[in-house]
Amino acid sequence: MNRLMHRSFSVAKRIRTETGIGDRAVSISYAAVELGRKIFGDLEDKAILLIGAGEMAELAVEHLVTNRARPIFVANRTFERGVELAERFRGTAIRLEEILDYLKKEIDIVISSTGAPGYVLVKDNFKGLMRARKNRPLFFIDIAVPRDIDPDINRISNAYVYDIDDLKNAIQENIDERKNEAVRGERIVDGSVIQFRKWFHSLEVVPTIVGLREKMEELRQREVKKTFASLDTASEEDRAAIERLTTSLVNKILHDPTLFLKQVGRKEEKAFYLDITRRIFNLDAPKEQEKEPEENDA
Repeated sequence: MNRLMHRSFSVAKRIRTETGIGDRAVSISYAAVELGRKIFGDLEDKAILLIGAGEMAELAVEHLVTNRARPIFVANRTFERGVELAERFRGTAIRLEEILDYLKKEIDIVISSTGAPGYVLVKDNFKGLMRARKNRPLFFIDIAVPRDIDPDINRISNAYVYDIDDLKNAIQENIDERKNEAVRGERIVDGSVIQFRKWFHSLEVVPTIVGLREKMEELRQREVKKTFASLDTASEEDRAAIERLTTSLVNKILHDPTLFLKQVGRKEEKAFYLDITRRIFNLDAPKEQEKEPEENDA
């Protein structure tokens, strides 16, 4: 289970890194942030005006603040509510009548979500406004239903108006793109599942392989000990060389059987070969019942 959990987290990280599954917005508020980046490139230090107190508009402001947009201004029909929201975002509350004055100087991004029956801002409000701004881009996010921002404002140079339908269309495109990336993610998952299953099924052979190696190592040490007993004059270098030689021989002899046992495919075949291996090498016999091999056993 420990290995499974670590592999799961590792695969999740690979999918996030190697695919674009998390690159595109699938929420109204975050889609607004993506559109803002397309207009300004960098949202840092871009001033925001929140008109109204809609939930989605507040979420959009939160995402913009996360992207280091600031300062925040709040204009609301009820000034007290505007003050409350401004304090939440560490911003400044202004009155509705001050909106145009702030658009001329301070604001880069307007997020509007009021319950007004008609437009809060119309094209006629903008006579001379962009000139006063020195044509700095002005980005409107209209999340109100019905709309707060006159769509004709889009015809003004460097003014960009996006409404709820525009944001939904952008989200749908992003969802479609994420579905394509999800296919790549599923391929990564499938490959990792196959690898994990191979490892998991290989656990069946581990006790046999370990038992086989332990028995071979015990025999090696026993024979080396006998050999050293008859070589009183052998130097430390000679003894070390014999240790290396016999260890290498055991490893080479066991290499192919170990590889074979790990690669056996079907469960029935694996069980058969494991049983044969344990019988041939007498791996299940108690230690005290193991017979000392004779020199001419072959």
